[in-house]
Amino acid sequence: MKEYWTSLASLLGVLAFCQSLLQAVFPPELRYAFAKLFNKMFHWFSSYYYFDITEIDGVNTNELYNAVQLYLSSTVSITGTRLSLTRALNSSAITFGLSNNDCMVDNFNGVTVLWEHVVTQRQNQSFSWRPLPEEKRGFTLRIKKKDKLLILNNYLDYIMEKANEIRRKNQDRLLYTNSRGGSLDSRGHPWESVPFKHPSTFETLAMDPKTKREIMDDLMDFANGQNFYQKTGRAWKRGYLLYGPPGTGKSSMIAAMANYLGYDIYDLELTEVHTNSELRKLLMKTSSKSIIVIEDIDCSINLTNRKNNGGGGNAGRNYYESGEMRGGVGGSGEEGGGGNSITLSGLLNFTDGLWSCCGSERIFVFTTNHIEKLDPALLRSGRMDMHIFMSHCSFPALNILLRNYLGYEEGDLDEEITREFEEVLEKAAMTPADVSEVLIKNRRDKGNAVMELLEALKARAERRKKKESNGGGELEEEEDEEEEEEQEKRALESPKDEGSCDLVQDSCKKSDEEDDQKQDDDIIEK
Repeated sequence: MKEYWTSLASLLGVLAFCQSLLQAVFPPELRYAFAKLFNKMFHWFSSYYYFDITEIDGVNTNELYNAVQLYLSSTVSITGTRLSLTRALNSSAITFGLSNNDCMVDNFNGVTVLWEHVVTQRQNQSFSWRPLPEEKRGFTLRIKKKDKLLILNNYLDYIMEKANEIRRKNQDRLLYTNSRGGSLDSRGHPWESVPFKHPSTFETLAMDPKTKREIMDDLMDFANGQNFYQKTGRAWKRGYLLYGPPGTGKSSMIAAMANYLGYDIYDLELTEVHTNSELRKLLMKTSSKSIIVIEDIDCSINLTNRKNNGGGGNAGRNYYESGEMRGGVGGSGEEGGGGNSITLSGLLNFTDGLWSCCGSERIFVFTTNHIEKLDPALLRSGRMDMHIFMSHCSFPALNILLRNYLGYEEGDLDEEITREFEEVLEKAAMTPADVSEVLIKNRRDKGNAVMELLEALKARAERRKKKESNGGGELEEEEDEEEEEEQEKRALESPKDEGSCDLVQDSCKKSDEEDDQKQDDDIIEK
């Protein structure tokens, strides 16, 4: 045993002498050249390429590194045995990842690739205004030489798209609104945001199931239609017009669309936008995969049907200039030039002009309670592609509400009560919001809730029958009540300057008879 250790010590001494001799005879430059030549010979005979993707590129974060980390998380969670867990800011999900110096195999279009997560200690840094992390992280991609073109041209783009999709699903959706008076926030953005937590889904939305399925299919075709829109030469956008009486679920429909697609919502308040140029700048600051909403558009901007403006040589001028902002001055108002001056032409360019294609995968949603007040130019295909009528509560919608609030499934009610509901619903013309309110008040007692709802529907139907027999078929009093509720909602949700708010409310509240009366009064005063 002693002889063995003696021989080993002699061998180590010889190796140390040889190393010193080599360092003395061969300078570092020559040794580096030999190592480089050896690596080249190794790569010539190797059948693989290696690509390094570092976490930090110079002083900036490498976006491809983050994308690869997210992409691999979808596969690692299933195949990995040792995982790292992370949760990003504003994210509602936990992300799985490869542990340090771990490997995994991925397949793309029949091609097998190997990913390795390499983590090494960084050498001591000199003084820096931006210190780097102590660990040097990166991914190494190993592919066969014959698959180089396929991987570089398609695989990396696929990883970026997949990572964006995962990030959008994990990240909390946001609800944006334009800043008051066009002001900018601390980052110079004209939009302010809050987390979007609305729980509405198509499953809980009270409307006809067939119509819901058509809307869902249309939304999914749009979200998956990038190649279609590029092939047909169309901007990747789509418009939806939601119209119907107040309380029929227009806002819930928008929330369900956002939750279904995973899009952010931009709630555009037109009365805070002063010019067409400012409107375009707001559009430029919106992100892709978003829904741009203008609620109660007939109360925000004057989009009166041009057929009511009269003919003559000024018809063309009325088309572009009659759509000034309600509450605006147009050069003759009380506030001089300080009012809003958005025109119908500016809004049309916003939805269907050249500026509408400055981003991709956007949905425009307009809501109104009076579709007859809107100009036909705004309603045509290409601007508002799909018109969705939000009607009063129907029997299929009632079944959804009973399931949501009381847990009743279809067929749980007695046949006699079901028949009474079917007979009285159409006559009562009750909105889903009114039906929901009755169910909420009595949700502790399911049987009592059903009977209370049936009595409320019968009472409503009886009142409508009396009003129809007394005042024709228009039910003017009921429509006036709905109009007043609408104005209260607008006043509470969007407080404006005193003068502008008064003009907006007056414009929405006046009817044709009131306008005629005003003209008569003016003539008498003159």
